[in-house]
Amino acid sequence: MLTSIIIAKNEESMIGECLLSLAFSDEIVVVDSGSTDATVDIAESHRAKIVTCREDSYATRRNLGLKAARGSWILYVDADERVTPLLKKEIEQIMSSPDSVQVYQIPRKNIYLGREMHFGGWGGDRVIRLFKKSALQRYVGELHEQPVFSGELRTMNHELVHYSHRDLTSMLNKTLDFTTYEARLRLATGHPRMSWWRFVRVMFTEFWLRFVKLFAWRDGVEGVIDGVFQVFNSFVIYARLWEMQLVKK
Repeated sequence: MLTSIIIAKNEESMIGECLLSLAFSDEIVVVDSGSTDATVDIAESHRAKIVTCREDSYATRRNLGLKAARGSWILYVDADERVTPLLKKEIEQIMSSPDSVQVYQIPRKNIYLGREMHFGGWGGDRVIRLFKKSALQRYVGELHEQPVFSGELRTMNHELVHYSHRDLTSMLNKTLDFTTYEARLRLATGHPRMSWWRFVRVMFTEFWLRFVKLFAWRDGVEGVIDGVFQVFNSFVIYARLWEMQLVKK
């Protein structure tokens, strides 16, 4: 039995197609973190089980989904991801196989502003998402959550399709959420007080990574937009940190 788990908040424009791609699942659990749009209604229309979580921690959300799951196999999929027919077939083959491997990472095809991305950090993307329930202990980490599991990890052959940012508005809205989490994590770990030269260093380092080391420009206009946005994203994280440090004084 397969339980697919989706972590969602205000994903009415994306979750319907995601749920359709998971129709082969025996059970679907949607962990909703306070949607104010039609996300929950759409999920319920696809007979998904709804679990509500108001905590900021992404690990907590994934763990709540795991706790609610009844399946012997667990598949985590984000609302902006799609399981292709080939990936579906491979998952079904894994579940019916006598192979002892119980944890799998899945390659991702990343679509950004309508373009498939290969450079700037997008290439070689793999996410650990398919588990025998008995092998998955829990997730840890407030934002960049990671699974704690037992046994061998194997890479699957077919891809999840990931429709990352679809437009600039969604990019900016997500930045407001994620940069707050990132800044809080740095504050909690005692990051040195921000100064002007730290901003320059952070932004230059991110620019060097995206455009020189990872060749973001080779993905064309979309790659340049993403590279510049990553530099901006880094600036916002540390500007928020600076603001939090002022309050904490």
